[in-house]
Amino acid sequence: MLNTSNLIDRIKLPFRKEKELFSAIFEMTGFYPRNIDFYKLALMHKSVTRRNSKGRPLNNERLEFLGDAILDAVVGDIVYRHFEGKREGFLTNTRSKLVQRDTLNRLAQEMGLMQLIQSSDHSTSHNSYMGGNAFEALVGAIYLDRGYDACMLFMKKRILKQLINIDKVAYKEVNFKSKLLEWTQKNRVRMDFKQISQSKDQTGSPVFECAVVIEGIEGCRGKGYSKKESQQLASKDTLQRLRREPQFIDAVFAAKTERTKMEEEPVQVVPDVEQQEDFIIAATATPSISPQEGIKHSSKRETNHSPKAETEGSLSQRETEETVADEFSLEDIKAIPEEKTREQIIAEAEAAAFAEEDR
Repeated sequence: MLNTSNLIDRIKLPFRKEKELFSAIFEMTGFYPRNIDFYKLALMHKSVTRRNSKGRPLNNERLEFLGDAILDAVVGDIVYRHFEGKREGFLTNTRSKLVQRDTLNRLAQEMGLMQLIQSSDHSTSHNSYMGGNAFEALVGAIYLDRGYDACMLFMKKRILKQLINIDKVAYKEVNFKSKLLEWTQKNRVRMDFKQISQSKDQTGSPVFECAVVIEGIEGCRGKGYSKKESQQLASKDTLQRLRREPQFIDAVFAAKTERTKMEEEPVQVVPDVEQQEDFIIAATATPSISPQEGIKHSSKRETNHSPKAETEGSLSQRETEETVADEFSLEDIKAIPEEKTREQIIAEAEAAAFAEEDR
C-alpha cells in the first residue's frame, strides 16, 4: 500500500527548496526573481556541471562572463558620480578595488551566497575565487531577469550602502604588487618575481610558490592557487619587511651601488677604428722608375760641378735619353705578316718570271 504522506512530502520537497531559494535571493537582492532558472544556473559551479537536452554543459561560467562586464559598467558609473572631479587614474584604481576577486569573495561570504553554491566538496576547500565568481554570475542573472537598472539598484542599495564603505576602499591600497613596483621604480632598483615551485595539494589543485627578488636579494615568498595570488602575498610580506628591517633595505641599496658601479666602470682598451687591409698581397719586385725620375736621381747624385763634368753629365744625359728613346721606339713594333694564299704565291712567281724575261 502506497504511503500517501511520504509521497506528498517528496512532492513538496522541490517546491520547499525553490521557495527557500526565492526567499534567499530576496534577502540578498531586495526583490523576488521573475525567472528562477537564471539564479539556479548562477549558483551552479562547474564541478557539478549538468547537461541540457542538447547535451551542452550547464554551469555558471557564461553568467560569470556576462556579470563581469555588467559589474564593470555599473561600478564605473557609481564611482564616476560619487567622486566628482577626480581624475581617470583614481577612478580606475577605485573601480578595480571594488570589483577585484578578494572584494567579491568577501561580499559573497557576508551575503550568505557561499552557502547557496552547488559544488563538489573538494572544490570548496581550495577554490578561493568560487564566491567571487558566483557573485559575478548573480549579477549576470539579475541583468537577464530584470535588466540594467535592477543591477544598479542592487549595487547601490544592497552592496555599497550596507556592505562596503566606498570612501575607505578608494583611499586604501590593497594591490601590494603594484605598491612594491612603485617603490622600486622610485628608488631605481631592480625587482623580479621568481617562481620557486609548482605542486599540487591533496585534492590535485595546483599550488604556486613565488619569491620577490630585489637587486638579486630574495625578499619574501608567497603561496597561492594562482601565480597572481602568490605574487600578491609575497609582495605584501616584502613591503612589511622593508618597513621593519633596516638591514634589508641597506643590503638592497648596497647591491644596487655595486651594480651601478660595475656598469659605470670605464673600459680601458679603446677599439681600433682603422681597417686592416691584410687581404692585399704586397708586390715583391722593385717598382720601375720612369726615365725622368731616373734622370733626376742621377743628377742629384752628381757632386762634381766642373765644366768638364757638366759636359760629361750632359753627354751622359743625352745618351740616356737616346737609349730610353730607342728602347721605347714604336718602330720595333711591327705587324705580324699575314699568311699568303696559294693563288697569291703563284701570281707572284709568274710576275717575277716575266720580269726576268724583260731584262
